[in-house]
Amino acid sequence: MTTAAVLAGVGATVPPRVVTNHDLAARLDTSDEWIRQRTGIAERRVVDGGLSTGDLATEAGMRALKNAGISSVDQLILATTTPDRPCPATAPTVASRMGLDTIPAFDISAVCSGFLYALQMGTASIAAGHAASVLVIGAESFSTILDPHDRTTAAIFGDGAGAMVLRRGSPDEDGAFLAFDAGSDGGLADLITVRSGGAEQRSRTTQPDPHDAFFRMEGKQVYINAVRRMTESSRAVTAKAGWAISDIDRFVGHQANKRIIHTVAEQLDVDLTRAVLNIENVGNTAAASIPLALVDSASRNEMRPGDRTVLTAFGGGATWASVAMTWPEIDTPTSPMT
Repeated sequence: MTTAAVLAGVGATVPPRVVTNHDLAARLDTSDEWIRQRTGIAERRVVDGGLSTGDLATEAGMRALKNAGISSVDQLILATTTPDRPCPATAPTVASRMGLDTIPAFDISAVCSGFLYALQMGTASIAAGHAASVLVIGAESFSTILDPHDRTTAAIFGDGAGAMVLRRGSPDEDGAFLAFDAGSDGGLADLITVRSGGAEQRSRTTQPDPHDAFFRMEGKQVYINAVRRMTESSRAVTAKAGWAISDIDRFVGHQANKRIIHTVAEQLDVDLTRAVLNIENVGNTAAASIPLALVDSASRNEMRPGDRTVLTAFGGGATWASVAMTWPEIDTPTSPMT
């Protein structure tokens, strides 16, 4: 019998602190109208008081295990660009805090595409027989790497975490992961970057530009490349799954920017009523955005068993990825906003 990874449970969380557009307008040269028109974002959640990526990942992971009705898994993969420390990886600490004993646990970094890369690795582990169950988490404290004086990035990004429990099953089950598509282009590394803090900068004798410690992106080029790659990748993964575009019931794009999601959906000819959106209340949460959007939608009972679902993302690197899956029959998850 052909083995496939099947979605068994989901969970997500966001920090309690809310930063609205009006809060940003009080200290930056911006406005609620300016931010909404360009991004579709009204507010975002940010960490403070020592709350970290590991804290968010642990809570999301625990919620996913509870939703799946289990207490342990064979492997944990954490997608993040903002680990608690440069070294060691955050995943083993998360696994320990969750009481998962000494299971294999590791981080991967593909920025906003990271969660979909992690899903591909988790499903491969199950298909190869290395694990019967995998917990995949996307978690970010992106606010910690932003320039507080940059009105563009401060308005876009937020913090949060989302998780999925994968189990061994068959491809004809609701919840099966059916196809993957992924790619990268290192020639676009400077589109989305934090220039300092790594070996490239630390090995030099010259002092870095202080601004290089913060996240930067080339907004116009990011938009162009994100639309192109997410559209192409979505078409590719849909074809690999043996579907027509018209077969897609739910379209879940990385919650980078409302305009990007709408443009990709329009280029694919996917009706916007099928697109999952929660960017208005959480902003762009990078690797956490797709699981957060899915859990938010599922918590409102908008996802139906058997829904043919396409997930797609573009992130730093540059990287991009898409996943074709069907939605399972699972318990209604707790809203990430609570």
